[in-house]
This record gives sequence, C-alpha cells and structure tokens, in this order.
Amino acid sequence: MKIKKILALLLTTVMLFTLSACGNNGDDNSDKSDKTYTIGIVQIMEHASLNTIRDAIITRLGELGYKDGENCKIDCQQANGEVSNVASILQSFEGEGCDVIIAITTPCAQSAAPYSERIPVVFSAVTDPVAAEVVDSLESTGGNITGTSDALDIEKILDFALTMKPELNTLGYLYNSGEANSVACLETVKAYCEAKNITVKEAAVSNSSEVQMAVESLCADVDAIFSPNDNTIAGAMGIVAQIANDSKIPVFVGADSMVKDGGLGTVGIEYTDLGIETANMVDSILKGEKKASEIPVKVFNEDLSTYINKSTAEEIGITIPDEIANGEKTIIFE
Repeated sequence: MKIKKILALLLTTVMLFTLSACGNNGDDNSDKSDKTYTIGIVQIMEHASLNTIRDAIITRLGELGYKDGENCKIDCQQANGEVSNVASILQSFEGEGCDVIIAITTPCAQSAAPYSERIPVVFSAVTDPVAAEVVDSLESTGGNITGTSDALDIEKILDFALTMKPELNTLGYLYNSGEANSVACLETVKAYCEAKNITVKEAAVSNSSEVQMAVESLCADVDAIFSPNDNTIAGAMGIVAQIANDSKIPVFVGADSMVKDGGLGTVGIEYTDLGIETANMVDSILKGEKKASEIPVKVFNEDLSTYINKSTAEEIGITIPDEIANGEKTIIFE
C-alpha cells in the first residue's frame, strides 16, 4: 500500500514538473509575442498635409496590429510651429522609453536626428533630407534613421503654372527663410525662371504673423505666387488664399492640402501614401526585420497627380484647360 502511495506521489510530481515546464515555455513565448511598444509621433504644427500623414501613419499601424491603448502606446504631439517645443517633446519621448520616434517635417527630423544614436528615428515629409543634413545619402543614411521624402518636382509644377497662366512674367516666391526645404527649393525655382525669362520676387517670413503683409506685398508686383511645402505658409493658407484671390493672383503650391485650402493648384503626390510607407518602415524596425540604417529613404516623386481648386479658379477668373480638366491624373476640388 505504501509502495502505491509512493508511486502515485512520484507520478504526480513528474506531471506537475512537466506542466510547470510547459507553462514556463508558453509564458516566454507570450512575453515575446505580447510585447507592447511606445511610439512617439511629433509634427511641427497642425495643418492639413501633416495631419493627413499622421492619420495615415496611425491607420496603417492599426492595420499592422499596433492598437493604441491595447498593445501599444502612440503618443502624438505637435509643436505649435516652435522648434523649441520639438526639443521638449523629444526629451519627453526619450524619458518615457519610446521604442521608435516618428518625426513629421524637416524641422522635427533635424531635431530628432541626434536621438537616433539611442532610439530608431523614422521621418516623414522631409523634402530634401540630404540637404537638411538629416541623412548622409538616400541609399545609406549613415545612422539609425530613415524615412520618406515628399521631394517636389518643381519643373512640373511651374510648367503647370505656365499652362494655367501663360502670361506669367513675374513670379512671387513665398516662404519661411528658416525652413531648409524652402530655401533649397528657391534655387531650383530661380534656375527654372531664368531659363524662361521669368522674374522672381521673394517674400520671406519668419513666422505666421508676417504672412499677411508678405502676400499683400507680392500681390502688388507679381503675376502669380508659388509656395513650396512650407509649413508656415501651409498653416496660413486661408489668409494667403483670401488675399491672393481678392487680387486675382493665382497661388501655386507644393501640397494637395494647400490646394484644398485655397491655392489654385499643384502637381504632386497623395500624402496618405507617404504616411502608409512611413508606418511600414516603423513596423519593419519594431519587428526586428531591419534596422533603420538598413532601410533607404523612400522618395515619392513618381505617379504624380494634378490638383486644382475649381472654386479658386472661378473666383480669380482662370479657365481650366480641357487637357488638364479631363486628365486621367487630375483631381479637382470643388
């Protein structure tokens, strides 16, 4: 009888040990599969283009399994147009142990780049990341950083401007002189206009409070205005469009959202695509498939569409040519 009890006790002990071992293996796997991530997203300010990118990033991350408040924390912050605020936001991201930082716009990417020594950084909407000294090159970034670029095809935009406004002799260039992308674009604009015998008149601002006066000054002297993917101007597009439309001056811009907000038109990309690819890069990094340094910068400069604001065209008395209005890649905002 004692022997049976001893055997039963031994059998029970073996079973418990086996179950315990299996349970531990399961817990280890669970820890790996159920790991939660903290993702920090910083953008320089609120405006339509940047919000489109941010929302597309979050939506795509959700599709990839990153559910904010469930299995990850997505901390979105914007800096109200102040680079000093970007620095504070990035410090808070590091303090809360972010696994990756997403920096939307060039000023944010420039501020985030030093953090890539400790945290992977993925940027978005950086027109020229090499000129902005965010990366060494598009193919090999030189650090734990990568991202997506919304490089402008300025020649196509200005060709479009000449189609819409053939009598374009003087072009106003409206920009924030503190934004590296806008300064870089200016040189390309000047070269194009010199070849076309078009005079360029600059109007530089340092903040949004100076935009109204700058636009009023340009409208008195130019046939049309061009503003690139400039965050300060994009944030003040309502004011820009109102003044220019009252003066019957067409405003050509760098982003589709700036057309929605009253600009006459542009030739460019769909900003949702920029956000989707940015999220794909983040996913690859978090899953350990690639380091940020192993992912080339993705430049969105192909498969471009033409964007036109029909209401603006009517208000300033410009007729949209049939070949543009009926084009396969033309998107008209009413």
